[in-house]
This record gives sequence, C-alpha cells and structure tokens, in this order.
Amino acid sequence: MNISIIGLGYVGVVCSACFAKEGHNIIGVDIDKNKVELINSKKSPIIEKDLDELIKSGVESKKLKAVSNITEAILQSEISIICVGTPSKENGDIDLKYIKSAAQEIATALKQKNSFHIVSMRSTVMPGTGENIVIPTIEKFSGKKLGLDFGYISNPEFLRESSAIYDFYNPPKTVIGYSDEKSRDIFKSLYSFLSAPLFTTDIKVAEMIKYADNSWHATKVTFANEIGLISKELGIDSHKVMDIFCADRKLNISTYYLKPGFAFGGSCLPKDVRAINHKAKSLDLDTKLLNSLLLSNNYQIERVFDRLIKPLKSRKIAIAGISFKADTDDLRESPMLKLAELLIGKGYLVNIYDKNISQSKQNPSNKYFLENDLWHINQRLKDSLDLALKDRDIIIIGNKDQEFTDIPKKYADKHIVDLVRVSKNMTNKNYTGIAW
Repeated sequence: MNISIIGLGYVGVVCSACFAKEGHNIIGVDIDKNKVELINSKKSPIIEKDLDELIKSGVESKKLKAVSNITEAILQSEISIICVGTPSKENGDIDLKYIKSAAQEIATALKQKNSFHIVSMRSTVMPGTGENIVIPTIEKFSGKKLGLDFGYISNPEFLRESSAIYDFYNPPKTVIGYSDEKSRDIFKSLYSFLSAPLFTTDIKVAEMIKYADNSWHATKVTFANEIGLISKELGIDSHKVMDIFCADRKLNISTYYLKPGFAFGGSCLPKDVRAINHKAKSLDLDTKLLNSLLLSNNYQIERVFDRLIKPLKSRKIAIAGISFKADTDDLRESPMLKLAELLIGKGYLVNIYDKNISQSKQNPSNKYFLENDLWHINQRLKDSLDLALKDRDIIIIGNKDQEFTDIPKKYADKHIVDLVRVSKNMTNKNYTGIAW
C-alpha cells in the first residue's frame, strides 16, 4: 500500500519505519526540515532501539522517504495516517491545533484526487474529535463525502518509548474504529501480519481506549507508590507486599507499572490524565481518583526533596539519569527534570549525567531546545558519570540505565538516593530508596 504519515514525531517515525519494513511505500511528512533531512540521509531523528537500522533499510530500499509538502504525500498515497502532537493546554484540555491544521491540509490535497482515500487518526484525541472536528473539516475543505469519497479510521497506538519497535510488532491489541466497511477491511489487511487480538469498533470507542488505558497505567503507578510510602513508614519491604499483590493474575492485573518508585512522566500519561480530568469536569462529574493522580505524583517529587535530600545537609548533588526512563532521550514532563529544577532553584550545586540527552544534541532541534529552553540543564550536563560524580556528596539515581547499576556499591562512601531500585539487596548505610 502507499501510505503517507503526517507528523514524524515519536509515533510517526516509528510507524513509518515499521510499515516500510513490511513492504509498504511510505512518505513521511513534517514541517521540521531537520527531521526530513535526517530521515532522507538514513538517520533517525530520535533515540529508539533498532530504529536507525530500520530507517536506513527503508530509505535504501526506496520504501521510505520524507517530505515537507503534504500535498505531494497525499497525491502519492491511498492512506494518510495522522501522527501529529496533541499537547496540553494550560487548563488541562488537549490542544488540537496540529490536528485541525493537518485535517485542513489533507482536505485541500484531496480536492485534487478522484480515488477513494482513507484518513486514519493515530494521535491520541478525545472521543468525538473524529466525528465532530476532523471529518467535518475534511468534508468542508475538500468537498468530499465520508463513505463515498473518503473513509475515516481511529487507530490508537500502544507504543512505549525505548521499546516502541517491539511494541509495534507485539501490541497488546489492535483497535480499529471505522466509518465504513471498506476502510475497516483495508485496515484489517494492513495489520494482518500481527498476531495480537484485533478489535473493530465505533470511532468514539476507539478514541476512548487510549484514555482508558493511560488513565489506568497512571493509576497503577500512583497506587503502588502510595503503598510504598505507607510500607516504608511501617518498616515493611514494599516490594515484598507488591510482589504478592501482583501474583494475583486472575483479575487481569498487569505487573508492568505495579512497582513502588518515583513519579510517572513522559509524553502520554500526564497529558492524557489532564485531558480526561478536563472532560469529566466539563460533564459535571466528580472523579476523585483521577483528580488525585497528578497531585500525588507531584508529592512524590516534593517528598524526595523534603524527606530524602534535605536531611542530608550537603548541597553537592549528582543526578544519574534525567530522562523520564532509561534508553530514551525524552525530557517531556520528566519527573527527574522537575526534581533537578527544584534543586537548582533552591541553590543546590547540581551535576547531571545522561548519555542519551547528551547524544540527542546531535539533532539540531534538540540542541537548540537544550541550549535555549533548558539552558540551565544543559550547562550542568557532564560528558561522563565520573565527571558528574566528582566532588559530589549525594547521588540521585533517576532511571534504570545499565550504567547506574553498580553506583550504590562503587560509591558506598556517598549518600545514594535511589528512585528506581537498581538493586534489591542494599545494606549500605548511606543508601536510601524512595519506598524501600
């Protein structure tokens, strides 16, 4: 199939590379010319395991290319997959400006086409976005009719950063919300290489799935952390408690997030929780658990400072890992970034080491972001762990990068604040875990 993918962010570039591997002709579209140039030069614009190799293979086989002109991409494809960002507004609602812009540009291009075209939504959007915003926009600006000239598919993604390619090929489920049977059948064929359960459903149901999933994932992180806080104060090993809890699989409990630890972050969970809270409020519903999630999450950050760092007295701190989890360069809503900024604001002398963040500066866009918006972080970044730890009294372990595993043993003379439990058996008197 000939597929255009609109937006070459995390989801867009991973889907582009994977669909190209499956033999489809992929045209990626992005207004960021740096991303376009990187892909066409066989390089990945993001750090993700195995992605460089897939992009290189796709470009060399002429199955993958990137352009800045959306009309060019639409005219050369039968399916367009929208993968643009849906950031949060200040009030918690999602900002649909990129969705609306993409829909209008697709519609303008469709004016020039006579053949049936499918528009698919891969971005995370609130229920009703497809039927109330995207489809009417396409009909208005293209003069085309849904079901006759074009089809619409809601196809949420279930990709985790640092394991996105594995997740693309091994998703927990495939969800297809469809406007017409023709579009549904084409998308079922598109995903026929997967063995995951496939659900075909209403567009709104498909849109809601991602919010149900991410709200539950966010709930699991917060739930386990609060059990961890209580257990620590009672002198109980919270991981023993939660290991037994997780052994009960009969109620379909996933163990992935059920480990007490630090706050959650990343590009999805905080944003989608804000969005679902905003939706509930607009419907005059009082969802106490959902409303409590981000409050409790922020408390985790404050507690690390108030209860674990402040009592140590020293102001010389090294942070090992500032991205929101290992094997990614993503700083979006990273709780470690928030903690670093809290410490800097309170006058602590902070060194930071994260090899993925340093490496990501090879991308001009990321370099500009770090040197301008995050200059206060960039000037504290060190090129090696040894440089970051030099003359430091406190080491905060912020993610599970393999390089940090031996820190508690190797630097037993320093105060270790472990937010991710790099080891289960710590007897070092200077070692403190957040909830164990």
